[in-house]
Amino acid sequence: MTEGNFVDYVKVHVTSGKGGQGSAHLRREKYITKGGPDGGDGGRGGHVILRGNPNLWTLHHLKFKRHFRAGHGEHGSKQTSTGADGEDVFIEVPLGTVIRDTETNDVLFEITEANEERIIAQGGKGGLGNAHFKSPTNQTPRYAQPGLPGEEVHITLEMKVLADVGLVGFPNAGKSTLLSVVTAAKPKIADYEFTTLKPNLGIVEYRDYQTFVMADIPGIIEGAAEGKGLGHYFLRHIERNSTLLFLIPADADDIEKQYQILLDELRRYNPEMLDKDRLIAISKCDMLDDELKAEMKAQLDKTLPVEYMFISSVAQQGITELKDKLWKMLND
Repeated sequence: MTEGNFVDYVKVHVTSGKGGQGSAHLRREKYITKGGPDGGDGGRGGHVILRGNPNLWTLHHLKFKRHFRAGHGEHGSKQTSTGADGEDVFIEVPLGTVIRDTETNDVLFEITEANEERIIAQGGKGGLGNAHFKSPTNQTPRYAQPGLPGEEVHITLEMKVLADVGLVGFPNAGKSTLLSVVTAAKPKIADYEFTTLKPNLGIVEYRDYQTFVMADIPGIIEGAAEGKGLGHYFLRHIERNSTLLFLIPADADDIEKQYQILLDELRRYNPEMLDKDRLIAISKCDMLDDELKAEMKAQLDKTLPVEYMFISSVAQQGITELKDKLWKMLND
């Protein structure tokens, strides 16, 4: 998927159908000149329904269609015939989509399961026909109920990537390079910061045809929790990952300090992020000789609070061990 096709935030306007009007018909046949009321009810208006689709990975299909309108209910007719219901409109969304009220920004619900359906705009109820209003004192009512109007709602669809492993790191730490090595994904790779502007997903093939999904998130900078850099635009994509892989380059000034800054940004954005499994991968280790690596290891054993590994995406060093470790963390 190209970067331009990745759409994870869309505002949509939906309108449900209005209910059909009840009929005020009186029965009139050849030998029945003054029959009683036989007006039927109006049909209900169509709903606007959101449905989870496991085959969608983005909201790109909604980028150019922002208005959805359901059908109106048909009017009731004679012989107590009920009008047809209005046609429902279904909006397919990827799993992991959060639905908010655009005006209040309140979360209405989330779609997380395949084929899960939630009504976002209820169709108007059809009006009752005059057959409902007859009584001993009013045997020929000549009135019926009008149908109720539909609902008009402005909603915001916000997608959170569903992946097993989320790559976390500063810009230009080598996240996209790692993703391109362990998966078939082809993210944009270049030697400057914020090469990745939108999340990239890749499927990591493990032993015996088993797989897990890895997400490359745009680089975090200090202050991201307050919206600096790309801020909240991408931090929400890490919320659903069960394991976080922190990628820190071997040539960083202070590896432990970088890890703490990244961890602090996640904590300030959402404290629940700290409950996830964490692993540190020290990338670009092909620049280190054995002596320097041993020296760094002795230092890191004292300072790093979580498990770490040395890897090199370019030289393919430590990649198999990394997959083994991630698979174990995901399945323990």
